Amino acid sequence: MFQITRADEDRLDIEMSGKLNSEDMEMALDELIKKSEGIENGKMLYDIVDYHLPSLGAIAIELSRIPSMLGFIKKFNRAAVLSDESWLKIISEMEGSLIPGLEIKAFSRKQKSEAEAWLESRT
Repeated sequence: MFQITRADEDRLDIEMSGKLNSEDMEMALDELIKKSEGIENGKMLYDIVDYHLPSLGAIAIELSRIPSMLGFIKKFNRAAVLSDESWLKIISEMEGSLIPGLEIKAFSRKQKSEAEAWLESRT
């Protein structure tokens, strides 16, 4: 499951659980692009409930859409990742160090209010 909600004029909330196949990935990427229209200096809150690696077909779809996803990611400057898996938190923060202009900070799922406060802070 991949559910995207426009939580505010500059924020997307994304809930992920389970395994994405190619069809799911294509729909998710389309929805990300659509729901991010008009966002500048945006924020994302990722809630990773039960993560499974996507299928090879889903990864192929994601790789084929890199140009449009680069445009998408430039709309955001902060992302908070909620996960109870330590390795996902580490990978998320490492990913943030590789994407210029995007700061990613990981929190446990029970720290949602702290994650939201961090997203709203201006540091």
